[in-house]
Amino acid sequence: MKPTSRNLLLVLLLLICAGTLLTIIGLTHFHTKGEPREAIVAVSMMQTDNWVLPENNGGDIAYKPPMFHWLIAATSVIFNGGTVNEYTARFPSALAAIAIAITMFLFYSKRTNNNHTAFLSALLFLSAFEVHRGATAARVDMVLTAFIVLALFALYRWYEKGAKGFPLWAVLCMSAATLTKGPVGIVLPCLVTGVFMLLRREPFWRTCGKFVVIAVASCILPAVWYYAAYRQGGENFIALVVEENFGRFTGTMSYKSHDAPPFYYLYITLAGFLPWTLLVLFSLFALPYSRLKIKGGSIFKAIKEKIDRMDAVRLFSATAILIILFFYLIPESKRSVYILPVYPFIAYFLAEYMGYLATCHRNVWRAFGIVLSTLAGIFAVLFVALKCGWGTELLPADLRPYIVASWNFWDVVCLLVLVIFIYGLFKSKDIQSSRNRYAYSAIALFFWLQIIADTAVLPDILNVKSDYTLAQKVKETVPQGNIYSYVSVPMLHFFVINFYTDNRVVMFETEQPDEGYLLVGKGDFAYILSRYAGDYRFEEMWESERRGNDIRDIVCMYRFRREKETE
Repeated sequence: MKPTSRNLLLVLLLLICAGTLLTIIGLTHFHTKGEPREAIVAVSMMQTDNWVLPENNGGDIAYKPPMFHWLIAATSVIFNGGTVNEYTARFPSALAAIAIAITMFLFYSKRTNNNHTAFLSALLFLSAFEVHRGATAARVDMVLTAFIVLALFALYRWYEKGAKGFPLWAVLCMSAATLTKGPVGIVLPCLVTGVFMLLRREPFWRTCGKFVVIAVASCILPAVWYYAAYRQGGENFIALVVEENFGRFTGTMSYKSHDAPPFYYLYITLAGFLPWTLLVLFSLFALPYSRLKIKGGSIFKAIKEKIDRMDAVRLFSATAILIILFFYLIPESKRSVYILPVYPFIAYFLAEYMGYLATCHRNVWRAFGIVLSTLAGIFAVLFVALKCGWGTELLPADLRPYIVASWNFWDVVCLLVLVIFIYGLFKSKDIQSSRNRYAYSAIALFFWLQIIADTAVLPDILNVKSDYTLAQKVKETVPQGNIYSYVSVPMLHFFVINFYTDNRVVMFETEQPDEGYLLVGKGDFAYILSRYAGDYRFEEMWESERRGNDIRDIVCMYRFRREKETE
């Protein structure tokens, strides 16, 4: 089988996907509120056998539709006997990223007749910082991205066939996307493909009519769930849907949510594609700007001619990038994960650009390789310092407990392989084309840096940071029954502790039981004491040594009993 064989590259891509994602997603405990907040919904589904709108975290309903939680539950049944853990909660996100990488490789290799550019595109997508972060987190965004991107590819195939027939796979993907995070899963694929077809001179009204039919068909399956959820949640559910979808888009939410300026997506995309954006920045000093000549009055004509000359695949990819970015520029609420659907298409253009630089500007590649190997060398020094415990006294006191100074066999392997990769990239001068070893050496080095961070650095730090140990202490204090809690901040709960105590944390003020155990932040207990001092007697059991993950305060456990009324 030839090295350029599509099948061989596909197998290699699968191995890289498995090695960089599936082997590491269960190594760290939950340490932020987002992951356990999603995972606990799947726990609630299986505990209550309510697969439509279960309550969790003491009475909340999920803020997102249930597709992601269904996938967590299914993965937990298949891999862990029906018990949700960190691995099964993150598996859908990892699988979604793998599905995107494999599909984009197959999509571009077939339509560009360039297996290496397609393969490089998939690797760049997988290695991008923002993609890797999303693929290893128990959050809905990567699953939503997968369904949107797969729907876009399916709609393009439908266009290739003359836009005839019914694009069933696209409709199913858009239905699943809507069941993951709402109507945006239908709007974006239809909008991108519709604009693309209009740019390709398809009839306007006929194109609009077809996409109206496709959008309506994509609403059928989600409508079944929305109706069933409304039957359970009533007006509260409708209010939540309106706020999360329309309120977030129009900036009329009842609370501030990730507000950012319009240029936010510019620098966040540059950061999200690190380290490859450094190569692009270096190249800016080598491009022949003198050749960029556009007459003042013909810029729109030049753009029109450029669009007309552009081949369909490149135009489709460019349209996806611009439409999705423009769509998410409109709302005030902006997050880096919102624009994850543009990453496969940017990766394609970036792979093409890398090939151009390797052919025409080898000095740029060389400079980038030297910088990357130097940064990797600095990382190696810091890795040794971390494992040896050097310089921990220079860190702030609240960070020192997270540093675990210890070595094991895997740490030594990581360091030795890293040194080999650094040496190989630094010494290599094989810069000829997009197929040369230099580009792949740089990518292999960065993948290995990610593997070291995910297996030998972050688990030691994040598992200490996590409230997992605190949750075990809570379970020892309250081995069964409800664990009552109070958090003054709206929509905030003890998410991590609730997950690791099997969804037993409920809200104190809602229940107001006669006796039990109260979990509360040190600052919030002042309110509890002033509000309920005449009704309850509180006895402190213990307090945490450091601030909790969710409430950013010392966590206290109190035993309480209602005072007997005097006659």
